[in-house]
Amino acid sequence: MALTEYKRKRDFKKTGEPAAKPAPKKVKGASRFVIQKHAARRLHYDFRLEMEGVLKSWALPKGLPWKRGEKHLAVEVEDHPMEYADFEGVIPEGQYGGGTVMVWDRGTYYVYGEQPLKSLREGKLHLLLDGKKAKGEWTLVRIRGRDGEKNQWLILKTGDDAKPISSKLDDESAKTGRTMKEIADARDAEWQSGRAEDQSPTSQFKARIREAIKKKQKMNLLERHTRALEPRRRRVGCRLQSRARKAVVLQFRR
Repeated sequence: MALTEYKRKRDFKKTGEPAAKPAPKKVKGASRFVIQKHAARRLHYDFRLEMEGVLKSWALPKGLPWKRGEKHLAVEVEDHPMEYADFEGVIPEGQYGGGTVMVWDRGTYYVYGEQPLKSLREGKLHLLLDGKKAKGEWTLVRIRGRDGEKNQWLILKTGDDAKPISSKLDDESAKTGRTMKEIADARDAEWQSGRAEDQSPTSQFKARIREAIKKKQKMNLLERHTRALEPRRRRVGCRLQSRARKAVVLQFRR
């Protein structure tokens, strides 16, 4: 798959995602893995393994299983460049995969049998993960797929049970310690075109909703400000009327 599909789906002039660069040298016997929490159309986790100078990638709708024998769906997606392993930020709406991305976990992995490419082609990767959150054995097994189509895999918890991640740790970046909200608010890698034609109909609709909400918020703020000024206006008006009456009285006396 290499990076052809990755590049085809993205316009790097419009998104802060990294483009491909020459891959760094790998550590013999072990390679990098990263799991990115991705709040796109649906919240999911992207599981990525360094292999052949790219990140082989799977989308995990339910994340990793933690109990021995438990299995979750893993959908194989396009390869990503190695630089993506460190990407944490916001992909703009209207761009492919738009949403907030967190580096949820990262570390090194080993493949039992020490032949990861052969295991990948055969459709079974028995992995040992050594990350900040994920430590232990998991196995990726291909269950169906055709050439040129996305392959459906399962990721199974093998070896011993692992302690499930707490809700607090689940919302904490392994890279920066930030929450998903903090990453979204920081908008480190956000780009906005401001052109509706660059967006899907769904994104255009969401953009109109956001604009309407902003407009309503501004109107509400203006209304509150006006109400807050009303007593002051009344006091000023009364003082002016009082001064005018005094001026009339003084003129009459003269």
